[in-house]
Amino acid sequence: MKIFSKLILLPLLLAYLALSPLAVLAAPAAKPEKLIQWRQSAYRVVEWNIARIKAVLEGQYDKSEVTIAANTIASVASSGIDDLFVPGTEQGKGWHETSVKPEAFKDRKRFTELSLSFSKEAAELAKIAPTADAAAVKAQFGKVTRTCKACHDDFKGKE
Repeated sequence: MKIFSKLILLPLLLAYLALSPLAVLAAPAAKPEKLIQWRQSAYRVVEWNIARIKAVLEGQYDKSEVTIAANTIASVASSGIDDLFVPGTEQGKGWHETSVKPEAFKDRKRFTELSLSFSKEAAELAKIAPTADAAAVKAQFGKVTRTCKACHDDFKGKE
């Protein structure tokens, strides 16, 4: 019975995995409000995890806590979040009014450059977090927060 189940389920699972990206492409485009909500949510998750690392670096160092938070930041940073910045989302309300500056849509080259830099530094933090000491994590964490701030300076208005 188990072999029969595997023989049936495996091809179905593989077909689902192969076709699921096509379903996303065929789905209607999300409304601007939904795109704004998603990016606001993603950045809140990043903000929370940055605060977690900062607290650990300022208090009792906990490699496990830093690793979990760093992996979360890296995952969000590499998730393609910049794809949520599409024309039509320069203004509007997600969970709250968007605070993105119009420059994010006008200077896509710079926006993408900063996004990639943030993703690179976040990935490096996730890579070293499980094995590095607090000083090395603190140095890399500084790089992550500087890339985050650079994007804020150029592309984020007041909330």
